[in-house]
Amino acid sequence: MTWLVTGGAGYIGAHVVRAMVEDGAAVVALDDLSTGAPDRVQGAPLVTGSVLDRELLDRTFAQHAVTGVVHIAAKKQVGESVADPLFYYRENVTGLVTLLEACRAAEVDRFVFSSSAATYGLPDVDLVTEETPGVPLSPYGETKLVGEWVMRDCATAFGLRSMALRYFNVAGSASDELADPGIFNLIPMVFRELEAGSRPKVFGGDYPTPDGTCIRDYVHVADIAAAHLAAARALDGGADSATYNIGRGEGSSVLEVIEVIGKVTGRDVTPDVVERRPGDPARVVAAVDRIREGLGFTATRDLEDMVASAWSGWRAARDGA
Repeated sequence: MTWLVTGGAGYIGAHVVRAMVEDGAAVVALDDLSTGAPDRVQGAPLVTGSVLDRELLDRTFAQHAVTGVVHIAAKKQVGESVADPLFYYRENVTGLVTLLEACRAAEVDRFVFSSSAATYGLPDVDLVTEETPGVPLSPYGETKLVGEWVMRDCATAFGLRSMALRYFNVAGSASDELADPGIFNLIPMVFRELEAGSRPKVFGGDYPTPDGTCIRDYVHVADIAAAHLAAARALDGGADSATYNIGRGEGSSVLEVIEVIGKVTGRDVTPDVVERRPGDPARVVAAVDRIREGLGFTATRDLEDMVASAWSGWRAARDGA
């Protein structure tokens, strides 16, 4: 049995490939290399190309005897999706549909889907459960929610068994060479400010939270990979379709994250508090009971693990290691 991991040369995808290979699974990675890097893929063949290329998909399924798919390949920048929604719908929705068509033709019925907490929008709840209504605020979030709907309908139409994994705030790395190269999230943004000799920026200090800053659920990318492995193994064992949050079930405020960054880096992290950004909810934290009960998965790495591994990868990239 072989699992195809799309986006397998990217930040999250490469961690998933490594986790599955280390678990003994046969894996083939597919990536268009728009953001991924070939040297991230170890222990598995890499097919270069897009999920929009049906001919390539059919050939890959046949040549590698694919029996299951972990679909991570997607565009994921919220602001970019607002500026160019058609691009996001083509890449994230048409790409998924093309991949599912290939699955149907090859009689592949096991599918793990990289979804997102962006499907929820601005939930006004202490803990976001999988039953919290999905009201996404961006085309990116919409494409992920539509993707879940497409898979649900495919289950009815031709028996697809799928697991949608809604990530919360992913951080850290399992090793320096797999570190996140992007600077789109809080932790690398603070690193960049510190390296430039600037103070970290905190957007809003008057939220209804204990320290006035936004609270988010941060989860280590190695735990994200472990959740994908658990989902794939469950589908191999005959599990039915399900939707799961992936988080730690606890929140960290912006100031708490910055404090940990100061502890790890030894730098002065005194921040500048500036105006709120539009649309930032005060608190978004995952309920994680369902994934613990359904897949036996619990995130094991804490915030300091995430920051320390991210900082190590940042320095390695800076120093050309």
